[in-house]
Amino acid sequence: MHLASPGPAPRRRRRGVELQAALLDAAWEELMESGYAGLTFAAVADRAGTSRPVVNRHWATKAMLVRDAIGRASDKFSLTDPGTGSLRDDTIGLLEQLNGAFTVFAVAMTAQLAAYFEETGTKPAELRASLIDERWALIESVVQRAVERGEIDGSKLTPRIVRLPFDLLRHEVLMDLAPMSAHAIQEIVDTIFLPLLT
Repeated sequence: MHLASPGPAPRRRRRGVELQAALLDAAWEELMESGYAGLTFAAVADRAGTSRPVVNRHWATKAMLVRDAIGRASDKFSLTDPGTGSLRDDTIGLLEQLNGAFTVFAVAMTAQLAAYFEETGTKPAELRASLIDERWALIESVVQRAVERGEIDGSKLTPRIVRLPFDLLRHEVLMDLAPMSAHAIQEIVDTIFLPLLT
């Protein structure tokens, strides 16, 4: 006597935050695989194991879905305070943490998002500004602590100088689509950033 093999297990219904996270993860994967132009609500729904109307209930447009998917992917790259007591070592530590994250987003911000910027009429800097959060506050606090220790001249600080090592990291990653070497990170800090402040 042969027993009939059981059919596929019924899908577990997801709701709320769990469902939204699954949809955003699926949208990010679709974005990386197909680019903005090739991403569809149907493909996101299929990858997330749900239906297109479910995606439509959460996002009215593809641009809104992609923006939120980028935000969720960005949130996975959190920064921890190196807390070394040295601006040099703190800055190198932050740059090393961001190095891999910038590589992932460099790919998205070039080939994969060209159609997004064209459709929405926005620029990469505007998308980046919408993703800035406590990570930037940490970067600023590292520099401010150096001022309080008397390590650097606070009168020389400008927003552009504070951003400089991170802008240089992002630029090189965008050009190479690969992480920056440890030697190059140290070179930015030792030969460009610190001399401007001391």
